[in-house]
This record gives sequence, structure tokens and C-alpha cells, in this order.
Amino acid sequence: MRTKLPVLAVSATVLTAAVIAMAPPAPASDAAAPLSHARTAVHFELAKGQTPENITLAPNGIAYVTFAKARQIAAVSRHGNVRVLATLPAPADGGTHTPALGFPLTTGIVRAHDGTLYFLYATGTADLTGLWRLRPGGRPQRIAALPAAGLPNGLALDEHTRTLYITDSTLGTIWSVPTHGGTATAWSTDPALAPAGFLGANGLQIHNGALWATNLDKGTILRIPIRPDGRAGTAEVTATGLAGIDDFAFTGHGDRILAALDTVNQVALVRPDGTHTIVLTAAEGLQGPTSIALRGDTVYVPSAAYLTATDPNLVLARLDD
Repeated sequence: MRTKLPVLAVSATVLTAAVIAMAPPAPASDAAAPLSHARTAVHFELAKGQTPENITLAPNGIAYVTFAKARQIAAVSRHGNVRVLATLPAPADGGTHTPALGFPLTTGIVRAHDGTLYFLYATGTADLTGLWRLRPGGRPQRIAALPAAGLPNGLALDEHTRTLYITDSTLGTIWSVPTHGGTATAWSTDPALAPAGFLGANGLQIHNGALWATNLDKGTILRIPIRPDGRAGTAEVTATGLAGIDDFAFTGHGDRILAALDTVNQVALVRPDGTHTIVLTAAEGLQGPTSIALRGDTVYVPSAAYLTATDPNLVLARLDD
């Protein structure tokens, strides 16, 4: 199903002065190994709904983010300049029926090698909730509908099979959709994905022949093997005790993970054996971290300040090993 919007608030000229303030370089922080030199690089404007929910990086140094409460997709340059690429339409009911949250929000985002951005929009309405696509220089299109009763959240792209995978935080499902769009298929409904009162399956990554997902309510990381025929295997819990876990990223060292712990204002280093240590906290500027991305030895940590209601931002740190 494709919904093409003839009129969207799309801006190519919204620059840094009206949107962010750059923080001066900060001295080395008390970040714990293997992270160091943490600093708040960009301050976003809470009053404008600039709550960065998810992030994806491009080779040219640009970071693309979803501003959840503003319903926006934005590009952040290496120098902190922000350009709003699109503002999605508000649902007719104002989004009050969005499951669990009661407001419409843009969530997961990924970038394909050709520059196409794929992202998720949750509104609680059948006409807007789903998977969206923005090609360079184009206009956003919804390319797959998702259930209005669901909350699409995490997003991962397998360019080899041209498949997008989506976590649904309220329906406890991972959906799959071809990159050209179409009908969403329930790839996994493993009980480990289900919520336990609020939000279940959340962050999502493809790594070493499996889909890895988090469960916010249960504080867990899951590994779901991708079988040779593309179907889902049985979910294995690889880590527990991660209160408020949102999205995450692999460090490049096997199955070692950096995980954003939104509700407790922390980033955890999760080892392959499931143990973890805290490597960033509010002392390094975190304000409800939502996701993690890596470019070389630089770690990007956007914070949406959902609970703190103070200073949504982007913290950078160095990965030393």
C-alpha cells in the first residue's frame, strides 16, 4: 500500500540557527572504558518537539534522526547544522489513539546505500501508521501499512535480501517488508517479544546471521536466528537486567553491544556473556538516551529527554578499543 502525499511540510533550508545550539568542546569526561572523551555536541529544542528517537549515519558524515514529537526527519551535519527534510502529517484525531503513548511519533530510521531513508510512523490510525520511504530529493511515501493497534518502533535493513524488519512494541511482533513496499508479514511473534505492561520489542539490529532485538519492559536483549529459508528461529535471551533498554549497536568486536538505557539515563556495555557495565551516565550529558550509532571510533548517542524534559541532545564519545 502506498500513500503519496501531494502536500508535505518539506524544508531544505531550515538551518542550525533556528534549530540547535552547538556546545563548546568539553574536557575529557568520566566515561568508563572503553568509552572516553564524552561531550554534548548538539542541543535540540524541546519546545519544537525535537526529541531524537533514532539515528542512522551516512558515509559523508551526516547523521539522520527522527524527531519523534515533531513528526520530522532531519539531517545533522558534522558541524551540528540541522536540516529538516520532512514533517509528516498529523492524524485527524491528533494522535490521541496512538497505542501506549497517546501522541503520533516518528521512530526507527535506516539509510540504504543509495541514500534512500526508510523510517517508521506510529499514529494509532490506519491511514498513516506504517513504513515510510524518502528518496534523495523526493517526498515521503508510505510504502507499507502496519496495524493501527501497533507501535512500530525499531527498524533494520538487510540490503542483501532487500528486506526491512520492524519491531512492534505493543503487538510483540517483528514484521518484515520488502524494500519496494507492499504487505507486511509477521516474521516473528515469539513470546519473548511481548510487552509486560507498557512496551515490549524495541530496538533492532541485524548481526551475524540473526536479528537482535530488545524488550524494554523485560530489560532483555534477544537473538533470533535467521534460518536458511529466511524464516525466524526461536528467540534466545542473551542479556538481562537492562532496565529501560531502548535501541543499541554492536561495537564491531564480535557480539559486544552498546545499549541505550532510556529510563535510567545510562549507556551500558553488554559483553557476549550477557554481563554489562555502565559506561555513560547523566554526568556525561545523557537525557534519556534512545539509540546508538558508530562511525569509526566515534559513538553517537541521541537523547530525547522524554522523562527529564530537559535538553534533548546528541552526545559523542570515543570508543578506545
